[in-house]
Amino acid sequence: MYDHIGLKVRNLDASIKFYTAALAPLGHVLCSRDDSGAGFGPKDAPALWLHLSKEPEGPGAHVAFRAANHDAIKAFHTAGLKAGGRDNGGAGPRADYSPTYYAAFLIDPDGNNVEAVCT
Repeated sequence: MYDHIGLKVRNLDASIKFYTAALAPLGHVLCSRDDSGAGFGPKDAPALWLHLSKEPEGPGAHVAFRAANHDAIKAFHTAGLKAGGRDNGGAGPRADYSPTYYAAFLIDPDGNNVEAVCT
């Protein structure tokens, strides 16, 4: 539904490490990087842009990525934790969202709520 999303980050290296690990199980890769930012998405089609910012921490954003299956969501959560993310809800069903909703949630190094979901 979206063309791209941009997130402000305070530590570009930490954010690249987190998103490289967490998004790999979902089929996304680091497509672009320079001193001021990085882009992730399918190869040659970045849709998540990280922009280095010196601004104080804000309220954070919520970004949800589609996953192919439950195993990819579990791998997203595990890899994201190992890469510096914080748990915000392990992989599992979310019947309060819908009967077939399955997701995991992480807090990235900048306080954004990052989700992997399949329905």
